[in-house]
Amino acid sequence: MGTMDTHPRSRSRNVDEECGIAQAAAVLGDWWNLLVLREVARGHVRFDVLASELSVSRKVLNERLRHLVEQEVLWRSRYLDRPPRYEYLLTGRGKALLHVLVAMQDWADRWLLGDGTLTATADGESGEAARVRALVGTAVPGDLWLTDMRGGERDVVAPGATATVLFTFPATGITLDVPGAAGCTLENRLFRDAWPTFERVGAAVVGVSTQEPAEQAAFAAAECVPFPLLSDEHLRLAAALRLPTFRAGQRFRLKRLVLVIDSERVVRRALYPVMDIPSAVDEALRTAVELGGKPGARPGGKPDGRPKGRTATRPG
Repeated sequence: MGTMDTHPRSRSRNVDEECGIAQAAAVLGDWWNLLVLREVARGHVRFDVLASELSVSRKVLNERLRHLVEQEVLWRSRYLDRPPRYEYLLTGRGKALLHVLVAMQDWADRWLLGDGTLTATADGESGEAARVRALVGTAVPGDLWLTDMRGGERDVVAPGATATVLFTFPATGITLDVPGAAGCTLENRLFRDAWPTFERVGAAVVGVSTQEPAEQAAFAAAECVPFPLLSDEHLRLAAALRLPTFRAGQRFRLKRLVLVIDSERVVRRALYPVMDIPSAVDEALRTAVELGGKPGARPGGKPDGRPKGRTATRPG
């Protein structure tokens, strides 16, 4: 069997130079490469943290990181000079693979962990539900910025808020004939009506879907939504938090869930599946009230040792 040429701009006849799937497989290689990408997307970008999260030997991890850097999927950013230490960050080519990671997760959730049914929700005992519950105590990466309704970029965790109530929903303004997808307009209206109370306790509300910003802006204007709606059309949030998705209307959709995040970016409450939308809004408000005026707890998950993320909207 021939040796595979792994140079990023060359193609090996051993993997069929005209087949895009074969060429992608040559870059992604074995399953460790995919798991490394999964962890980098989650904000685990330093070597020791990656080794801990993956429970992999340093030799194997070093080989996989070197391969992904050579393939221009990752790039190294030095954060310490003596001794030299690096963070491994996604390149443009690497960010384009987030859709692949989400597609693999979506396929496995439906066909391996589920019964093959297309649904916008899940059973409370499902693997999806367990994955969302496991977010409690972990920190939201500091570089998670999504496009807002005006076309700018905004941190998914509101700066200065005692709590950020982040809710995801499939779509507004269109009908998705998928069980569990209905109720997005109702959910936004309920959060809109409760927004003054959230404000009084110092909490922020943020809605996220994979719709384009223009769609979200039109809906927000029509419904007088006072809080930001952010677009995860590039699936950065979905990949970073491994959020449950389904595919409908020619794109991936986020399933409905609610996260309450404290001022230290730590997830303090995770509601999924959301079967009763009014009750979920009430529960999110109760948690926000509990966090109001209290200093944020230290991250309960495994921190990556990086400085805290930027705040406010990104300029330009």
